[in-house]
Amino acid sequence: MSHLPHLVAGYILLIGLYGVVTSRDLVHAVVCLSVAQSGTYVLLLAIGYRYGATAPVFSDRPPPPAGRPVTDPVVQAMALTDIVVGATVTALLLALAVQIARRRGTLDPGGLRSLEP
Repeated sequence: MSHLPHLVAGYILLIGLYGVVTSRDLVHAVVCLSVAQSGTYVLLLAIGYRYGATAPVFSDRPPPPAGRPVTDPVVQAMALTDIVVGATVTALLLALAVQIARRRGTLDPGGLRSLEP
């Protein structure tokens, strides 16, 4: 078993978190958050991968030989759900950033005053 995909997922997560922590712009923070979330895609696919396994697809073709491993479709479904949720959250955060820029005139988190109209 290779630990490389787990290390890559952790590295991508750390790069995204570093960008969120050091960001001085809300749009940059949203992009870095989506980069951090893409580390979870890599992690989920690394967990569900099996060497030499076939896809668990049922069709008219004859089934694979008995004893041949198949991949876990639940992990693939979770990765797809993670992608859809990530796109939705990114769109919502970008819409919030646009509204903040319209109302406050800045995207700098330090320049925003708390709860003032």
